[in-house]
Amino acid sequence: MSKRVITPEDLLQLRSVTSPALSSNGEQLVYVETTLHNEKNAYAAELMKTSLTDPHSTVQLTQGEHVNRLPQWSPKEEILAFISNRTGTPQLFLLSGWGEPKQLTEEKKGVTDFKWSPDGTQIAYTSVQLPEDEKEDKEDKQLEPLVVNKMKYKSDASGFWQGEYTHVFTVDIQSHKHSQLTSGEMSYTLLDWMSDSQQVLVTSVNQKDTDFVFTNDLLILSVETKEQVQLTDQTHVISEASVSPDGAYIAMRAHERAYENATHFEIYLLELATTTWTKLTADWDVQLGPVVAADFLQNTVDPGLVWSQDSKSISLLVSSNGNVDVYQVSVDGTREALLTGEQHVYGFALHPDGQTLVAGISTSGHPGDLYLTKVKTNEVTRLTTSNDSVLDELEVVQAEEIRFTHEEGHELQGWLMKPSGFSEGESYPLIVEIHGGPHAMYANSYMHEFQTLTSRGFAVLYINPRGSLGYGQEFVNAVRGDYGGGDYRDIMAAVDYTLEQNPWIDETRLGVTGGSYGGFMTNWIVGHTNRFKAAVTQRSICNWTSFYGVSDIGYYFTEWQIQADLNETDKLWKHSPLAYVNQIETPLLILHGEKDYRCPIEQAEQLYIALKRREKTTTFIRFPEANHELSRSGKPSLRLRRLEAIGQWFDQYL
Repeated sequence: MSKRVITPEDLLQLRSVTSPALSSNGEQLVYVETTLHNEKNAYAAELMKTSLTDPHSTVQLTQGEHVNRLPQWSPKEEILAFISNRTGTPQLFLLSGWGEPKQLTEEKKGVTDFKWSPDGTQIAYTSVQLPEDEKEDKEDKQLEPLVVNKMKYKSDASGFWQGEYTHVFTVDIQSHKHSQLTSGEMSYTLLDWMSDSQQVLVTSVNQKDTDFVFTNDLLILSVETKEQVQLTDQTHVISEASVSPDGAYIAMRAHERAYENATHFEIYLLELATTTWTKLTADWDVQLGPVVAADFLQNTVDPGLVWSQDSKSISLLVSSNGNVDVYQVSVDGTREALLTGEQHVYGFALHPDGQTLVAGISTSGHPGDLYLTKVKTNEVTRLTTSNDSVLDELEVVQAEEIRFTHEEGHELQGWLMKPSGFSEGESYPLIVEIHGGPHAMYANSYMHEFQTLTSRGFAVLYINPRGSLGYGQEFVNAVRGDYGGGDYRDIMAAVDYTLEQNPWIDETRLGVTGGSYGGFMTNWIVGHTNRFKAAVTQRSICNWTSFYGVSDIGYYFTEWQIQADLNETDKLWKHSPLAYVNQIETPLLILHGEKDYRCPIEQAEQLYIALKRREKTTTFIRFPEANHELSRSGKPSLRLRRLEAIGQWFDQYL
């Protein structure tokens, strides 16, 4: 059967298979299967259950096209807890006997996260709590002005801050009795339970004025007395912490901001009996955790630091050289690779035997499935086939790795995708894709945008330039203070190398695109060279001076990354693509979300007006109700429209 090329609409056919969760005995697996619906312009995520010994026994546990996510088994029984928006807001539900789910919470703003207690009698959860005068709905509520007294007053993810804080609660599984463990004008992040099931591990910022506070502290909360014990002293950025099953240790993933947000995380081990901290990964120059720039998978969950049953080791995801692997770090600091390869492991569950994994794995040519992996024998068995019927119809292009040494001495890694239906002797245009961040990593992972471009007859080149994670601390830090310098030279060197190695690419038909930092680089490139005949800039930055005050992260991100503030406007302007607008000759499509608070739409407006005033070739598309996550989790109809606009622009000018 002849296969057809991939279209943007295939997003509606393909399924994300994520969030594997194993029962306490390791026999049953539950996972999340997410689909997009264009008619309802929404996402649906259903819970699926299967047996590790009989994958053909798969059953769907939830119905109704709601978003059901974050499944977690009770440590003691075959009871499943999960978050669902079936009642309108995301609430906590229990499922046992595979009947109708029972609702555990009725929080006004919903539940954001939860953890089972080790003894299976309680669940701790977090919920955003409104100020007292906002908790009760008022009839005929008048529009009220927003009074702002802090710099961190808005968020791309949650909008304007209205005085709400995230607090920690517990609920008893039998009695359904709720207890609020935290209160006051500070937010808490739930991490884990202590092994006695009487205390909860959280992080918080114990300070009211947080405008210039970027660290947090590790705390233990007593469920009975609500007393707090502080374990750290505001010296680290803590992203994760986990308690060993025997209660002897707390493992923490954190860093000390040596390179601000470009700093690699480390694993620290606290021995509770001696209150001794040990850095387990001091000699390991990798990024701990997943940092892949991708556009397809939904409801992925970083499992964090996963303890073995014997409390002797921790398993975690590690990003390195375009791959995300699973490694194990023992309490004495030794390391072992559990699952590696040219692939993106986007989640895993560790079997009680400590030597078996269920892992979600994607590659450049496959959206992702769950696999059972035996560590000692390297035996791999595929457990899910959710996309097989669709993929059987599609011509999916595999990316080919490229590696070369830059003339400045460092090695660069990237990938080249040939056009669908590639034929020797034919000539093809090339599109260069640039990831955001800048501290992210392109990987051996499926990218739907890239596939839709190859289906239109374009080759696609994507690399990890200076500033990308996955290649050591020095490499990731090299972009700070040098935006448009070494990173620009890396990208152009990759273009030169690719053209030299692939004479079938038509060097007179080059395109470039990227989003966020990738949008900044797209703007910078077309302002510094006319080699590209078409460009698409997405959710971009063009003016660091205005970005400083309008982005939700502007004032500190600009100081960290450009290493200048409003007292150094000459430097901010020097690194602003808008300063070079007179040199832009490349036809430029500008895509931006109306509610993007990360790179606000005024950045796009400035660039568009500057180009139009100079009678340059440009078009501006504004996406309603869309924030910075448009390409990854925006409304399905807008995601399709975006992909179509990119493809049509390159069709027109290449």
